[in-house]
Amino acid sequence: MIAVKDLTKKFDSTVALDKISFSINNGSVFGLVGSNGAGKSTFLRTLAGIYKPDSGEVLLDEISPFENSEAKSKLFFISDYPYFIPQYTLSDMANFYARIYPNWSQKRFEELCSLFTLNSKSKISTMSKGMQRQSAIICALATMPKYLLLDEVFDGLDPVMRQLLKKIISGEVSERDMTVIIASHNLRELEDLCDHVGLFHKGGVIFDRDLDELKLGINKVQAVFKPMPALSSFEPLDIVKTEIRGSLINLVVRGTKEEILNKINELNPIFAEVLPLTLEEVFISEMEVAGYDLDNILN
Repeated sequence: MIAVKDLTKKFDSTVALDKISFSINNGSVFGLVGSNGAGKSTFLRTLAGIYKPDSGEVLLDEISPFENSEAKSKLFFISDYPYFIPQYTLSDMANFYARIYPNWSQKRFEELCSLFTLNSKSKISTMSKGMQRQSAIICALATMPKYLLLDEVFDGLDPVMRQLLKKIISGEVSERDMTVIIASHNLRELEDLCDHVGLFHKGGVIFDRDLDELKLGINKVQAVFKPMPALSSFEPLDIVKTEIRGSLINLVVRGTKEEILNKINELNPIFAEVLPLTLEEVFISEMEVAGYDLDNILN
């Protein structure tokens, strides 16, 4: 389990992490979202034991990762710009990590090279950005980590490789109870992979929710009326957001699909449907209710 308690990290006068607290259960896929400079990368580097907290703490299985080889042997961190030893091939990197990580699996390494169709004898410096990212992923998973930390890992991967990576991660989580933390500014990229999401903004965590819980009980309604009823007619609904364009009304409403449709149909619409919200739409709705402008936070 990962426990974060009043964690603060500063760089001179800049507060990168400001007394953040939350926890991540084992066997979960946790998505960190937020704009550049929100604190996502700093948090991952602190969790990986690269940065020492200025105050508070971050614990992996009740152990601080900073200058702790036992904790670090359980995790692998892929930064937004993965590092490789100059002139090394993928096989060279494999030999390097095999000496560091006690759970290194050469069998898994070879399986992953085959899945990603990479030549392990090629120098990594001659590979494309996407292939270098794949090389980092192969090395990371072959260490058989308990905790996998990924910073913008989908950047540079084509759609086929993105889907392959999601499939592999899901399999590792299911089979080995691996815990994954993925930092991204792209909510749509995380939607079908994460089971928990945290929103970082200016060094703080302003939102930390289970994805199923987040999506449960909130829906989007599209309905056409002629004439359009008075807005007061929709008051029995627990409305989060309203938008009217001529004879079309769009609503974001809390409640079950059946409850919402029953109340809408009482107003005799020409057409009405209830649709599930995307993760981005859910976040926008929740943040607007809390007084935040999510578009400004993520962009």
